[in-house]
Amino acid sequence: PPIDFLNTVLPIVVAVLFIAAMSLLREPSRRNLSALFIAGAGATYFGGSFGFWEVGFCALFTWLAFKALNDYRFVGVGWLLHIGWDILHHLYGRPILPLVPLSSAGCAICDTGLALWYFLGAPSIYGKRGPLLAVKP
Repeated sequence: PPIDFLNTVLPIVVAVLFIAAMSLLREPSRRNLSALFIAGAGATYFGGSFGFWEVGFCALFTWLAFKALNDYRFVGVGWLLHIGWDILHHLYGRPILPLVPLSSAGCAICDTGLALWYFLGAPSIYGKRGPLLAVKP
């Protein structure tokens, strides 16, 4: 099906909600949890039809997650790579959620917002008040 307004807006809302939730965490908890998320993102398509390439993709994301423990740019790179994987799966007809045909396209839209935020250094959106939650590492 064609990508319509709703399938564009909802992924943006998801990205904003994710950023708002992550902004509640103080450093280094925000960075460490982000590294875990990017590790999980590398495995979301595991077994998703590209054979050995899925294994390599997952291995690459494991390395990115390790590097992301010290640098948000690696999280941003991970989300950019995931966008490419989302697009490939969308075009191949194997979406991330099989019952939702446009889920991979929506994921690519959401991931774009996340990548941009991480390349900005994942700043808290709550300004000078700072994050509200302190989670000890």
